[in-house]
Amino acid sequence: MKRILIIADGILAKHFLERVMAYKDSDNHYTVITYHKKTIPEGARPENFTFLDFDPTSFAKLSVIMNKEFFQVMILVSKKIDAVSAYENVRRLDTKVQVVLMDRWGVDCDDENLVLINSREVLAFRFADYLSDMPVIAQNVGLGIGEIMEIQVPIGSSYVYRHIASIQQKKWRIVAIYRNNALILTRPTLMIQPNDVLLTIGDPNVLNNVFRSVKQEVGRFPSPFGSNIYVILDMRTMKEAQMETILDDAMTLHSKINSKKLHVKVINPTQNKLFSKMKTLSNVNINISIDYFSTDAGDILMGDVANYDVGLLVTDSIFFFKRKELFYEAKVPVFKIGKWGFSNLKTGAILASDSEEIEKGSSVILDCCTQLDLEVNLYHYDPDGKAQKSSLVEHFENLSKLFGKEVEIIQDTEKNPLIKLQDRQDLLQFVPFHRKIIESHFTAIFSTDLERLSYRLDDSYQLFIPTNA
Repeated sequence: MKRILIIADGILAKHFLERVMAYKDSDNHYTVITYHKKTIPEGARPENFTFLDFDPTSFAKLSVIMNKEFFQVMILVSKKIDAVSAYENVRRLDTKVQVVLMDRWGVDCDDENLVLINSREVLAFRFADYLSDMPVIAQNVGLGIGEIMEIQVPIGSSYVYRHIASIQQKKWRIVAIYRNNALILTRPTLMIQPNDVLLTIGDPNVLNNVFRSVKQEVGRFPSPFGSNIYVILDMRTMKEAQMETILDDAMTLHSKINSKKLHVKVINPTQNKLFSKMKTLSNVNINISIDYFSTDAGDILMGDVANYDVGLLVTDSIFFFKRKELFYEAKVPVFKIGKWGFSNLKTGAILASDSEEIEKGSSVILDCCTQLDLEVNLYHYDPDGKAQKSSLVEHFENLSKLFGKEVEIIQDTEKNPLIKLQDRQDLLQFVPFHRKIIESHFTAIFSTDLERLSYRLDDSYQLFIPTNA
């Protein structure tokens, strides 16, 4: 049995005593010192409580009680002078006992055995918990530094209608979901619903990033990858018409999606009509930067992606396939323009056998199609003819309700959809940007993997979405 001394005064102390006295299964013995009888809750007094009525700021009186050895001392009083005096008396009598003191005044004391509970801070944290854009951090369990967090999933979140297995959880975990006032332990096939509350555990810094990611709502692309669009033009290796097409499409894309700024980096500058035109384009939303010293895109692209908060790279087929390793390492989406013209785009195409990576990028796909006002077609290639509806198809059907965007599911058990789509001029194909994309086309010829065969739609517009693979 542990002896605990409580020095109490005031309404908050009374509520605290009510809660402690209501707990029937405690093996502790509590000695309560109070100098106002109204602080003691009415009703029956448990057998493991002893109540004393005297001024705890009196060293002589307190010393009589502290002849007994206490495991812990708790001080909850309404006046600073009483709190400090009671603490000093306790410490004179016992230098080692842990003291827990309710602090309303910003008490500053260097004592490793003193725990200060700032009542204003606790109340402020509790109020902040009810703000929709503030993370709810466990304060009274674990370390209390943010390693346990609740995250409510808004209706427009990119996490809605995703299976737990499709969410990469490195240095953090979703351990449970609260739904309709019930606790659900997670399993790989569990699907997140709007307004679910995720119970997460992990590195506090990682959880803060997860919180921001979950709270991102639709209509935000290129976020969460970044805020801006980036184009690099190499005037030494690119033809003028080629650069003009890239620039025009990038400007059109910038005007249609929720990007903050379009950054155009020019290397190896050469005097021509396009160069003169570009120098007149700079404004609040478009930044034209001419680099007279760098000669290779690889020397500057990675740094610019970080410095300019880039969320989308825009280039053409020639430059993409020439530098696809560089684009892969950038780890942001790449919008590769096709030869049919931006104005012809009418349909967003998703080609999948049943890819987990497609599900991970699904919110980006639907968000992009919504902003560009494209129809959405999911080509589900099923050569084995499985009758059962795949989880990917189910996922897109649910997600379409969230975005208010109809997704047409096109099932095919015989003909590879790539063959059908090669001559379509109105497609924007969405491709998970695996490392296998940058492998040789020669080895891909013999593959049935739709993503490895994406080069066969090279004439079409394509958006490569980075993966963790």
